[in-house]
Amino acid sequence: MDSGVTAPDTASSVAVSHKGKPLWKRFIMQWQVQVMILPALALILIFNYLPMYGVLMAFQDYNLFKGFFASDWVGTKHFEMFFNSPDFFRVIRNTIVISLLKLVIGFPAPIILALMLNEVKNMLFKRVIQTISYLPHFLSWVIVSGFVISMLSVDNGSLNIMLEKLNLIDKPINFLSLPEYFWGIIVTTNVWKEVGFATIVYLAAIAGVDQSMYEAASLDGASKWKQIFLITLPSIMPVVIIFLILNIGSLLNAGFDDLLLLGNSAMLRDVADVIDTYSYRVGIINRRYSYAAAVGLFKAVISVGLLTMANYLARRAGTSLW
Repeated sequence: MDSGVTAPDTASSVAVSHKGKPLWKRFIMQWQVQVMILPALALILIFNYLPMYGVLMAFQDYNLFKGFFASDWVGTKHFEMFFNSPDFFRVIRNTIVISLLKLVIGFPAPIILALMLNEVKNMLFKRVIQTISYLPHFLSWVIVSGFVISMLSVDNGSLNIMLEKLNLIDKPINFLSLPEYFWGIIVTTNVWKEVGFATIVYLAAIAGVDQSMYEAASLDGASKWKQIFLITLPSIMPVVIIFLILNIGSLLNAGFDDLLLLGNSAMLRDVADVIDTYSYRVGIINRRYSYAAAVGLFKAVISVGLLTMANYLARRAGTSLW
């Protein structure tokens, strides 16, 4: 016999029944769900929160043999050394410029690619393009940097060969030794490597758009361009804003693997040295652990501030992380 209660009605009635109950009672009633997230919480606790005691090193002259609690406290000495360092403005400039270039060029690229693929009707061609664009995401930076170095090399580099065949250059150019080319190379490589991952997310968001809106727009005579700007983009805007918040929050994460592998030479240091590579080179390699910790803590505090500001502005627009 039909009870007359559908699944959505049952789900809403359960949600209403839980509403207003104390937090610990709701936790007990949902214990199956809570148990499922325990492994994830354990991973976050072990690998993200427990190591945070290491920030104490930034306020000490850390001695490897004395440990954290026996090393001498020096307050903000290492922060002052970093701020007064002749490398400070160069490192901050490179970090901000490279990050902004990646944001300005790399952020809209997957949105544009997703919008283009959404209009492709040939499913075989669409899947081939998706696969080709997504595969580089799974390659390590060691492989990608080897590919880039080989392509841009003076001896038998494919780019130099092509430019010579087109009579655009008289002799091969050593692209990876000239600072004026480095930012373009690093940004282009990053876009090529990562554009496919975000495209998949945007395509999934586009797939969730109500198709009846497109049908109504077509009946009203709206062109494809108008449908994109009036239906598709507003519909996926929450996803776009979330990605934008995360990108702004990581604005000081200009990169490490790519910059270390492609820009690890004295000739490119003026344009390739960012906060992460600087703290690794000066702090870790030279065993100035407290100095490296101070540089890392400075970057983390600024990143949290940027993330909070971006989230606040996004919340005023109606979408936010918290």
